[in-house]
Formats: sequence, structure tokens, C-alpha cells
Amino acid sequence: MLHYEQRGEGPVWVFLHGFLESSTMWDYLALDALPIQQIRIDLPGHGQSSELLETPSIQEMAKEVLRVLDHLSVADYSVVGHSMGAYVGLELSQFKGFEHLILLNSNCWSDSDQKKHDRLRVAQIVQNAKDIFIREAIPHLFRNPSANSEQITRLINEAKHLSPQAIAQSALAMRERTDFTDFVNAHPEKFTIIHGIHDRLVTVSELQQKVTSAPLHLLDCGHMAHIEATQEVLKLLESKINT
Repeated sequence: MLHYEQRGEGPVWVFLHGFLESSTMWDYLALDALPIQQIRIDLPGHGQSSELLETPSIQEMAKEVLRVLDHLSVADYSVVGHSMGAYVGLELSQFKGFEHLILLNSNCWSDSDQKKHDRLRVAQIVQNAKDIFIREAIPHLFRNPSANSEQITRLINEAKHLSPQAIAQSALAMRERTDFTDFVNAHPEKFTIIHGIHDRLVTVSELQQKVTSAPLHLLDCGHMAHIEATQEVLKLLESKINT
């Protein structure tokens, strides 16, 4: 079973981290002040969930998350997913008990042909140059890397503990993920998007073009809103939890 941490009391919110991260990413946010039960999960190959999937798949990641929820006898839950974690959250939206997903610096569509090529290249590069890839990839996630040098160093050091196989598997899983654009647009009450206007991985213009109905909250940051715009993210989470 995936490693998880259960904290607090109240309605259940599942927190799913992004690529190259772990559940420790949520430590940047004062989530313990919120009236919720948090279930912070390390996805396969990340953090303390060292076991890999037999087949790289976002769907299989979601099934592993459901195993944790079944183990904890969770009936109803909402999800906060950062980047790759939101892809897993989109898969969870197809199962009984799901109530709401907050996509933090993420999107709901499948990869373009170019992006699929890039994912495959990442899976190949990390086999022989994992640390170089990590050192180059993580600073690119921030609007202003020099202003977040301490956090970047911490993220790089943590990501270095990931195996090349774990990184490659996640890249390949994201490469083949399902497109949920139509479902999100058809059920806007189930989704909230929080995004950085300087996010280099997903542009605001593309989000606004493809997601036509779900609420979109734009923040003055890059891909790491939980670090770059901590208080704004916390206030948005709090407002959604209280509705």
C-alpha cells in the first residue's frame, strides 16, 4: 500500500503531490489550521512509497490511492492535486465517493505529440543522467528561481532520492493519460483550477481556451504556487472547503 499520513478531523481531503515531489510538499501550507481531515499520499515511486507499478499508468496510480481510501473506510472525499497529482485526481473523479478536485498548477487534457516526445526523452535521459535532469528541471518550475534558491536546493536534494525507474515510469504514465477536458467542462461544479500566470508548463491562454466553465483562479507565480504564493493558495483552499 502507498505511504500516507492522516491528520486532522472533518471532511476528507486527499492531497496528491506532483512529479519529482512527495507529500512533504504540503508542509509549505498551513493545512493543519483548516477544519478538515487530510490524507497526504506518496504516489508510487515517490517519497516513502518506494514500490513501482507493474505498468506506468495514471489510472493505476489512482487505483492505488483508492486502496488507501478503502483501507481507511473513506466514503466521500475531495482532492487537491499538484501537477501530476491532479492527473490522478481526474481519474478519481470517475469513482464513487469523489466530490471535488482542485487542480493546482495542472490541466485536464492529454499530451500533444511534442509533449509525448518530451516525456519519452525524459524517461530515456534519467537512466544515465538523473541528477543533471533534476538540477535543470526544478528551477524551471519557478517564476524567479533566484528568489527561491533555498527551496530549490531542498527540492533537488529530495528528488535525487528518486530512482531513475520511478522518474521514467511517472513520465511515461503522464504521456499516456486520459483527456478529461469534456468531462471537466460538463461538470464545472466538481472542479476548481488554481494556476500561476507565469507557469511555463501550462500557459494561461491554453487553460482559458480549453476549460470554458470550471472556476479559474490566477496567481502571480510560476508552477509552484504552494511555495511562491502560499497565503493566496491557502485562502483559496479555505474558501472552497467552507462552501
